[in-house]
Amino acid sequence: MDDGTINRSHFSELVRYSRPMMTVAGTFTVIIMIVGVLGNLLTLVALLRHSKIRTVAAAFIASLCLSDLLFCFLVLPFSASQFFHGTWIHGDVLCKMIPTLRYGTIGVSLLSIASISINRYILIAWPQCYAKIYTKTKVILYISLIWVFSYGLQVPTLLGQWGVYGMDERLGTCSIKPDANGSSSKTALFIIGFALPSVIIVLCYSNIFWVVRQSHKRLAQHSSNGSKFKRSEMKITKMVLVIFICFVVCYLPITIVKIFDTRVEHAPLHVLSYLLIYLASCVNPVVYVTMNKQYRYAYLETLKCNYNSNLDSTTPAHTPTKTHGMSVAYLKNMVNQSPKV
Repeated sequence: MDDGTINRSHFSELVRYSRPMMTVAGTFTVIIMIVGVLGNLLTLVALLRHSKIRTVAAAFIASLCLSDLLFCFLVLPFSASQFFHGTWIHGDVLCKMIPTLRYGTIGVSLLSIASISINRYILIAWPQCYAKIYTKTKVILYISLIWVFSYGLQVPTLLGQWGVYGMDERLGTCSIKPDANGSSSKTALFIIGFALPSVIIVLCYSNIFWVVRQSHKRLAQHSSNGSKFKRSEMKITKMVLVIFICFVVCYLPITIVKIFDTRVEHAPLHVLSYLLIYLASCVNPVVYVTMNKQYRYAYLETLKCNYNSNLDSTTPAHTPTKTHGMSVAYLKNMVNQSPKV
């Protein structure tokens, strides 16, 4: 059709999505959109208004929240519309622009998550190098590279050189289709987008856990309070597991589905996978921000419109020192804190 849409009967023949499933998916998308916009916006305001939590890690968290906010605000309304209408009704131009925004913002989110993992690892394992690696100028450069790289990957597809953006009639949505030569960037983007951040996160947090565990063992040899040692270690273990499990749950299904069901023979799996990707945009503030006492306090003060409160009374930020001889409390704070930019 001239406006870039397909009629509903054609849509039903190509992809057997049931109307109740589409309605439920659309409703969940709207809920995720609202929660994601509010959660990410609140996080960004708290970061901007409370100087005490403007740390290096917070800069990457802000990048993550901004990408998720753009995803919720600009992409999810069209996703919800497509679920409710059963097809794309917004024309050719938006059919190219919305997938570009979708893949670009997801790329920024994934690379920001990986950057947070690297930041945590360097802070714990190489504290003596931290200040040199994370200067204000370098942090701005790192974040700029994340955005340029994520959206730069979309340029060849926009130019029709590595797949093309348009209506994928097998999937019934605007996405990346093979170009005239039969090539497409979709599979490569999903493999790189999931595999690379996964490897980085696993390596970084495995090493963090190892460093912390070794330090705890040294401390436990000189302390009779074994139960306190176990509780402290378990808290760090749970934090690492929550971060990685949420990442895997949200991004692994879409990777598997896109690779092994290119003909869309299992439509419900595609819908569920998209919903999990959408869910990641509002889960991130919970996992990466609200687990920190300072951020929770900043949230509360932001909601009360109190921007001049002193956050030092909650959990003070720390400056990295040598790893050997750390206290348990210091290690716990280092996992969640970092020096200011």
